[in-house]
Amino acid sequence: MSSKVHGRGAQSAAAPTRFGLASRVDDGDWRDAREEIDGPGPKLRTTVTDEFPKSILTFNSSPDVPFDRSVNAYRGCEHGCIYCYARPTHAYHDLSPGLDFETKLFAKPQAAALLRKTFAKRGYVPKPLAMGTNTDPYQPIETRYRITRQVLELCLEVGHPLTITTKSARVLDDLDLLRELAGRRLVAVGVSVTSLDPRLSGLLEPRASSPAKRLAALKALADAGVPTHLGVSPVIPAITDQFIEAIVAQGGELGVRSASWIMLRLPHEVAPLFREWLDNHFPDRADKVMHTVQSMRQGKDYDSAFFARMKPVGVWADLIRTRFRIAVKKAGIPQARAELDCAQFRAPRLDGQLSLL
Repeated sequence: MSSKVHGRGAQSAAAPTRFGLASRVDDGDWRDAREEIDGPGPKLRTTVTDEFPKSILTFNSSPDVPFDRSVNAYRGCEHGCIYCYARPTHAYHDLSPGLDFETKLFAKPQAAALLRKTFAKRGYVPKPLAMGTNTDPYQPIETRYRITRQVLELCLEVGHPLTITTKSARVLDDLDLLRELAGRRLVAVGVSVTSLDPRLSGLLEPRASSPAKRLAALKALADAGVPTHLGVSPVIPAITDQFIEAIVAQGGELGVRSASWIMLRLPHEVAPLFREWLDNHFPDRADKVMHTVQSMRQGKDYDSAFFARMKPVGVWADLIRTRFRIAVKKAGIPQARAELDCAQFRAPRLDGQLSLL
């Protein structure tokens, strides 16, 4: 068993092996000097590189996701959730989906300006814009960059609806804007809670907000009139499934309007990284976890087919589905999805003013 990497989700810098990219090789001289310079054990520091893409709005035609466009203000995520399905995207850039994903981050400071240009294009048709679909818009570096806040300000200015998904209580830093957007039916916020055990969450999601802070954020959002959604995701059999009923019950007490769950997804490099994490932290049940996962994925670690990736099958999946449905009913969660208003949108002019037409 490898030594544990403390304070991070991934336990290694898994090399990108797809797209014909070469594996990384440490320079021998540096490896010899590493302990002398850094001391024993890995010394990982988060770095952020400013990135200047030509466009910021990503469209998708996936039939099993509830949005057709999204904005990601950052690449990589310091939260370090070991199960994050977005980890493989770092391999596109010859970076590790493992430790690089959570330590070598990219910020897009011109995101709001690029989005303004897109909104201003003739013929642009508004539909709810999703934030938090790839990496968390409220990860720690948002405190410094405030890119997410700039996007919210733009959406409020032009009347464009959006949804937010996060694991961070930092969402409350923008409660003033969210309250105003909610008053115009322009926003809905989802907060994901994986467990109620802070120690377990510290292993799964080492730099995300604690479960208690996420639940407190949900309450503050609901009290402010913001449509809130509770995500119990991912559900990890024999690790987090014990918390399903308690999380949903707390969500009902906090006044969330809807709740959902998602089974653990392990695409590409996420599967070996998750297996490594299990071997380090839960060696006593690692085989049980993976066998249960495979029983819901047609005998594989993951099934990438549309709909199948979101809808596990088999006895275990049916059991969790039933447990969740009963929990939601007992909690009195109305399962009322927010109906966002696209009719308020007014295309901006590039000088910062709104068009009259």
